[in-house]
Amino acid sequence: MATTSTSRVYELVIFGASGFTGQFVVEEVARNSAEGPKGTLKWALAGRNRQKLQEVLDQAAENLGKPELKSEVDIIIADVEDPDSLASMSKQASIVLNCVGPYRFFGEPVVKACVENGAHCIDISGEPQFLEGMQLNYNSQAAKNGVYVIGSCGFDSIPADMGVVYTKDQFKGTLTAIESFLSVNTGPEGGSIHDGTWQSAIYGFADQDKLRSLRKKLGHKPLPVVGAKLKRRGAVFYSDEVKQYAVPFMGSDPSVVKRTQRYLCEELKESPVQYSAFAAVGGVCSVIKLMFAGMLFWLFVKTSFGRNLLIKYPEWFSFGYFTKDGPTRKQMEGCSFSMTFFGQGYSQGQDPQQGKPNLKICTQVKGPEAGYVATPIVMVQAAITLLNESKSLPKEGGVYTPGAAFCKTSLIERLNKHGVVFSVISKPEA
Repeated sequence: MATTSTSRVYELVIFGASGFTGQFVVEEVARNSAEGPKGTLKWALAGRNRQKLQEVLDQAAENLGKPELKSEVDIIIADVEDPDSLASMSKQASIVLNCVGPYRFFGEPVVKACVENGAHCIDISGEPQFLEGMQLNYNSQAAKNGVYVIGSCGFDSIPADMGVVYTKDQFKGTLTAIESFLSVNTGPEGGSIHDGTWQSAIYGFADQDKLRSLRKKLGHKPLPVVGAKLKRRGAVFYSDEVKQYAVPFMGSDPSVVKRTQRYLCEELKESPVQYSAFAAVGGVCSVIKLMFAGMLFWLFVKTSFGRNLLIKYPEWFSFGYFTKDGPTRKQMEGCSFSMTFFGQGYSQGQDPQQGKPNLKICTQVKGPEAGYVATPIVMVQAAITLLNESKSLPKEGGVYTPGAAFCKTSLIERLNKHGVVFSVISKPEA
């Protein structure tokens, strides 16, 4: 059983705390410091620039009305280009919360330092190439050293991954397939996403060939298909489930959920669930706008010159959805998300390999603004769960998905208390 070291100076260190997402993670840790193992939490900020880190700490102290943060929370200087500084940071931490992206460029040195120096590592990457690459390169060493490396612990992909786990737990029988539909709601002030996510998407789509090569190296056998095969949807389709047009969700959720299902099948001998993820986009006008933006994106992402233009002008190419400044706090207050899961399977006693599914279930995960309110919540609760529930984690360290790491913990109950709510919309019915 891997456990966090009791001799570490800090239980949590937020690396990249002065970044756009990092500043909100700082505030979320400050709000929930009483949820540490003994009702307290010793934590620190880490990054390259002491002045910027101090400004983030001062801002958190002011926003939360906690002036004591300025004296109680320490600052560590660490840089992804300085391995010794990362090693020093990792030796002081039980858990490193890594907020520095794009992870394909800056993530591996942090994982390496954590694995080599005995610190658990949690990130919020939505980049399958990075996530699966870390599994290939560090799973064995992490297991040997008793370190948990848990990627995609933000909006990508805790709602989807834990949502599938939750739906399976609520289903009385054999759940065999799930489709999820993401809906994002903005308030009167509108909303946007910081262009760091945009950059990750650009490089991810440009490197599709490398991802396929990586998966060949992992050498996984196809997961068994239990029950009726999940039908394929079109690139754009009208969904009777959510009563609007939808498109395949292009984030990391399908990759992460599949890795979790592989773990549950191969390690825990559970029946795997087929999964497809979609995003609801609205009416015909929204579809036309999305298709135009998508064609521009695919055209430009294929060349270095095109990628540079996409990176330089995110607002123009995304119709204002991605911006260099990110959303304002007022915009965040008016935004929310819901992810609805439609599952099907077989009642108890029925052979899933015989006949059509005879039961359905609908569940939902709802929460506040996805990128910078919900993401800090789920990341911090994942860390607090890791600190408090080591006996409920996988028996060995390693590189895990959220669903694999936390399926036997109280993470979902913790999230319910913090505004990311899992619920059953309709119980299993024929």
